[in-house]
Amino acid sequence: MAILGPGLLGGSLLMALRQKLPGVHLRAWARRREAVAELEALELAEICSDDLAMVVEGADLVVICTPVRTMAVLGRQLAKLPLAKGAVVTDVGSVKAMVVAGMEEALSGSGFDFVGSHPMAGSERAGLEAARANLFEGQGCLITPTLFTTDRALGVVREFWRLMGCRLLEMGPEEHDRCVARISHMPHLAAAAVTLAAMQDDHSVRLCVGNGFRDTTRVASGNPDLWTGIVFENRDEVLHAVRAARDRFSDLVDILEKLDEDKMRQFLRESKVLRDLAAPNV
Repeated sequence: MAILGPGLLGGSLLMALRQKLPGVHLRAWARRREAVAELEALELAEICSDDLAMVVEGADLVVICTPVRTMAVLGRQLAKLPLAKGAVVTDVGSVKAMVVAGMEEALSGSGFDFVGSHPMAGSERAGLEAARANLFEGQGCLITPTLFTTDRALGVVREFWRLMGCRLLEMGPEEHDRCVARISHMPHLAAAAVTLAAMQDDHSVRLCVGNGFRDTTRVASGNPDLWTGIVFENRDEVLHAVRAARDRFSDLVDILEKLDEDKMRQFLRESKVLRDLAAPNV
């Protein structure tokens, strides 16, 4: 198996595979020599290199764990490299329509199969130093087959994520992007907006921060470069979700201006019911 990109998700996969499949030959690719040295020091793979061809040579399964904007470029490179015959390629990207279309085009005619996947196991922390072997245990993984997906490749990817401890859900790439815009991308931007509204004009309020603020805004600590790429690659669906959030805030402004306690209770009651429905999974 070859893991491309040793950040939080890629590093966690290497750690989990070391525990769950100790006999598998693991290889890891990183773009920077410093990251390669860190991988070598942790002994997470038999081969660690910034030479992509060396890492993927003979690989049966390749998992791309790089930022979504780089995946199609890697796909075009993989199509020319000596993976094992019938190799399966998957990814961990949180945007799927663009990634899946780009990867399927890049690997067309190569003899390698691509299946999109998205483990819902991220964190506001980033990098190999934040990786942990149990990151995927009990987490959902969204798999996004298309008409071009072979049954064999889909079976491999299903079994891989089950082995990582994930709960599986399958949907098309476009449906994935619509759903994830609402439950991940828009909430991330909302957390950033709440943080700015609370602290931008008065930094001293940080001294009063409690658990409620921490829980509401935790993801605002995520990597700005990574998240800029994610939300712009899913721009249309994120816009729909942000506009829906804007409308709810407009409702709140109206309720507060009118001192309408009944509508405030209704607003909070409806949100509680919906949040409680999601509670078993989060």
